[in-house]
Amino acid sequence: MKRLLTFSGIVLLLASFAGAAELTAHIDGKKVLVEVDGKLFTAYCFDAGQKYPYFFPVNGPLSGKSVTTETSELYPHHHSLFFGCDRVNGGNYWQDKNETGQIFSRGPEIIQAKGEKVVFRDRGDWKRPGAEQPLEDERVVTITAPAPDRRVIDFEVILTPLMDVKIEKTNHSLFSARMTPALSVKAGGTLVNAEGGTAEAGTFGKASPWCDYYGTRDGKTEGLAILQHPGNPWFPATWFTRDYGFFSPTPMYWPANDQFTELPKGKAVTLRYRVVVHGGETAKADIAGLFAAWSGTVEKKP
Repeated sequence: MKRLLTFSGIVLLLASFAGAAELTAHIDGKKVLVEVDGKLFTAYCFDAGQKYPYFFPVNGPLSGKSVTTETSELYPHHHSLFFGCDRVNGGNYWQDKNETGQIFSRGPEIIQAKGEKVVFRDRGDWKRPGAEQPLEDERVVTITAPAPDRRVIDFEVILTPLMDVKIEKTNHSLFSARMTPALSVKAGGTLVNAEGGTAEAGTFGKASPWCDYYGTRDGKTEGLAILQHPGNPWFPATWFTRDYGFFSPTPMYWPANDQFTELPKGKAVTLRYRVVVHGGETAKADIAGLFAAWSGTVEKKP
């Protein structure tokens, strides 16, 4: 009987291990490649010739195809899943030529390369020719795969002003995603916020803790949700959304004085976002419940 129990325990233990996804991360050239059970999930691209570092692809858990697009007309500067800002002390760290401003990676450092999560850190220098550097940032990325139909990217960034920074009113600000056209509202997809507003008409200019964008492609429904942490400044930030596939919590377009946002020298700003890449519609993916558990607005169920 003792042997039977021991054997049964081993079987249960092996079964539990079999259900846990194995993540790996490694640097390949100018990319951090992240795989889930041996299949590519995403790449963090950090080449010095880019406007800024960004994630592409961001592969859906059902299709294995990217739910985002690396570049798409009419706005080819929308690079998948990214962080940047325009009109920063006269510089543009979002679009236009690199000479107007770039965010240069210092080179990612992988903190945890294997297991139920992977973690890496990067530091960014906000520079443009002929001007003093206004900002530097430190970003920590944690990636998990808590369910077969779910992938999670936790993106934490600390912005440190190296001088007094003024960000003029701009719709090009901070953390953003550009969905692949096949999943956009224009192609029959759905954009929804925490309050139930839908499409550009129901989400643009609305303050909300999260938005989810999903659609069906080749018979598989997948989406990407961006969650803002309640500890963020400007929470809940107002959203800039488009039916062609763009969405972003964009506080600098709705500044308190309707003109600009000021960041005093040396006063660091910490921003935390969670990206949920999921199978199924918003309700099936339980984006509201995932936000509540992550943000601490309700206790986690046992």
